[in-house]
Amino acid sequence: MKNSTVLHPDRIPGYDGGPLTHQASLLDEPLFWLGHLYSCIHSEETEELLFGADYDAAGEFQRRLWERAEWPTFTVPLAADHRLHVVYRTFADDTGTDYLLHHPDWDQAELLARDDGHFMGPGLSWSELEAAAGNALPGGSTTDAHARLLLLLPAFGDHAIPDDAVDSLATALRARTSVEEPQTLAAALLENQGAPGPAHWTTATHGFPVNDGEYSFRNPVKHFALSADRLARVATALAP
Repeated sequence: MKNSTVLHPDRIPGYDGGPLTHQASLLDEPLFWLGHLYSCIHSEETEELLFGADYDAAGEFQRRLWERAEWPTFTVPLAADHRLHVVYRTFADDTGTDYLLHHPDWDQAELLARDDGHFMGPGLSWSELEAAAGNALPGGSTTDAHARLLLLLPAFGDHAIPDDAVDSLATALRARTSVEEPQTLAAALLENQGAPGPAHWTTATHGFPVNDGEYSFRNPVKHFALSADRLARVATALAP
């Protein structure tokens, strides 16, 4: 990091790959979102709701995106100089999207979720997702809450979502995509959620949120989980 005010890093400590390139303009492309949300699809009916008549166009858009030499990167600022980075990993044989949390004082970023053929997550509860999307802090790829919500959605998984969650997601879909039935699609996306599905969130003995996701770095019973001190600092950074 060059200094603590840089929210668009040329590199992310502890994360290999790149070059990282900041592609905020992609967030204004309706076709981008169709591919981005694809891992949240669990049925042919939901796939039809998402893609509709844009199936071929969305596929071609994603093909070109994954063939880039650079790695499209997006940043969502959080309180106290934390930030979430969403990185499109365009390795020819290992494409995927990584969700990382970092602070300038940390030696390395924490990988919260990985959206690829070996998905890891969830990394965010609904309350954490909603808080990150709606904080309106400047300096990232966008201050738009709808774009942030959709950008972070594949990293989320939570059995306990509030009654207004469908409306919130539908509003984001309506604002950022051209899907014909955003309300119906939002309900379907929140029913099954990302690739690993919903998880139950509880408060650990030490007082920070953890989940029971089978493939989650925030599930302390898993051998690959973050250590207790790292789980605690992640929870502090993401606290609503």
